[in-house]
Amino acid sequence: MLRNIRPRIPRPPTRRIRAALLASAVSVCLIAASAPSPATPLGIGDRLFPHLGNPGYDVQSYDLAFTYPGANDKPLAAVTTIDALTFSRLERINLDYAHGKVQSVEVNGQRAAFTSAGPDLVVTPAKPLPLGSRMHVVVHHTSDPVTAEDQDGGWVRTKDGLAMANQADAAHLVFPCNDHPSDKAMFTFHVTAPDGYTAVANGLPAGADRSSRSTTWTYRTLHPMATELAQVSIGRSSVLHRSGPHGLPVRDVVPTKDAKKLEPWLKKTPDQIAWMEGKVGRYPFETYGLLMAEAQTGFELETQTLSLFEKELFTEPAYPKWYVESIMVHELSHQWFGDSVSPRAWSDLWLNEGHATWYEALYAEEKAHKPMEERMRAAYRASDSWRDAGGPPAAPKEPAPGQKISIFRPSVYDGAALVLYALRQKIGRSAFELLERTWVSAHRDDVASTDDFVALATAVAGRDLSGFFQAWLYDKKTPPMPGHEDWKSDPPKARKGA
Repeated sequence: MLRNIRPRIPRPPTRRIRAALLASAVSVCLIAASAPSPATPLGIGDRLFPHLGNPGYDVQSYDLAFTYPGANDKPLAAVTTIDALTFSRLERINLDYAHGKVQSVEVNGQRAAFTSAGPDLVVTPAKPLPLGSRMHVVVHHTSDPVTAEDQDGGWVRTKDGLAMANQADAAHLVFPCNDHPSDKAMFTFHVTAPDGYTAVANGLPAGADRSSRSTTWTYRTLHPMATELAQVSIGRSSVLHRSGPHGLPVRDVVPTKDAKKLEPWLKKTPDQIAWMEGKVGRYPFETYGLLMAEAQTGFELETQTLSLFEKELFTEPAYPKWYVESIMVHELSHQWFGDSVSPRAWSDLWLNEGHATWYEALYAEEKAHKPMEERMRAAYRASDSWRDAGGPPAAPKEPAPGQKISIFRPSVYDGAALVLYALRQKIGRSAFELLERTWVSAHRDDVASTDDFVALATAVAGRDLSGFFQAWLYDKKTPPMPGHEDWKSDPPKARKGA
């Protein structure tokens, strides 16, 4: 996600993830086995969002069916089907789901009891699920758009329909799920909309069934995806097709009336993909494209294979051409950093946004002669203030109450890109570029942590970098910049209430 940018295959979890989930699940199940207890919200203990994600199971796939009523302020009828593997004996199944009405739940073909507990839908199957068993859950529910005043993610109302913005951990405002990026899964979407509307989702099209008054579109991903990256667009849209490197299918979703006006921007994507491939290797997914929505979001979003953009970014003449193109590359680079390689925990967010900001700045340097060093020096001057306000890059402060997206602070954008700049200064350009390519290759379609990045960087550099990373990622003050020891950071300004 890029906030305030303008003036204005399913693979099993890694052994480490399985161990962490199992340890959490065992403690829950020991309590459940001793005596019945009231339904409570659980969580996997993420430092920033402790009640999101759920222990005891690993989702393999989601099948989501939405029926759009023709008005973006009305609930959508929805059916969510989840296939998962249990890590422990489960007497209850906690799903993240907090906005909509549940009509019924089935577990392995049998009706199940359910109730709400905080942000969780707590399901009690007819009989407990043993460790290592398959779990097939079907939830009939509504999927409710929220008002602009209450917007904290989920469905975004556009001028002509809806789109999704599920970061951070807001997919459970749209459908029941294990809403944490550490549990990636395959997705299938079925979206029914009245005549005159077009629906598009992550992945590749898998058919369109037309009736007398509506059409149901089906899309499937070919790679696992985090819930926060799910995307469904419903609108009076056109889908424009072109080819990218190696014959990669590129498809863009734009308001039909604006297709011709937006084409000069859209045709830039194949060359941008080729540029990124030259930096970090082959594009990691089955397709890519831009979703240009008529909505006021204040951000762009790297939803997997179909990045969400405000149309205004491309139509407002005040934004320089080089700037718009660098923002396009920011979201594109997330397909490698954040989407293909997803964060193990939300504290690892700097790995997503720092890298996206890095390639945004590198593109501007190479294509528009905007020196990286100047941007990094400016970031260094502000970095102590950013750390004071939002925490160091790998230990961001908790979000403000009711404002999940407040974790997207400068410290994890330019502040984190500054860490990468310091690392390149420390280990040299060749080793840094090898590290980048190795990182996205070694963790493709998986999740990875800050510790994983530190370990890989140490291996590639052939020397101990633990002290370097400890200072740059976790200290309250910004360390000296290698090769630029004369750079100074301005002292933080006193904050109100401090």
